[in-house]
Amino acid sequence: QVQLVESGGGVVHTGDSLTLSCAVSGGTFSNYRIGWFRQAPGKEREFVADSTYHGRTTYYADSVKGRFTVSRDNAKDTGYLQMNSLEPDDTAVYYCAARIPSTEPRVESSYEYWGQGTSVTVSS
Repeated sequence: QVQLVESGGGVVHTGDSLTLSCAVSGGTFSNYRIGWFRQAPGKEREFVADSTYHGRTTYYADSVKGRFTVSRDNAKDTGYLQMNSLEPDDTAVYYCAARIPSTEPRVESSYEYWGQGTSVTVSS
């Protein structure tokens, strides 16, 4: 059973940076692409970012493009989401999720395994 565990969330101020981590276990890391989603209070979960195995192709929501960077360390079976210039609208629970390469990125139903989420709060 593939398990994903996020970490790195917290409370920060506008303009600060945070890096979220997603540790994957129970499966072959190279078999999966790691994506990031978030759910703000009272809103639906939305796609944030995704990358291919070597990170040569990345996908970002328009709202985070230029501020967030998705990456992965295949030697550590861990994915990362570097978040810079954080804004109050970035406040949400952030989830990492795993999909097989043949599936469509950005589409929530493509992701078979999900972490429990880590909370990010950005105060103004």
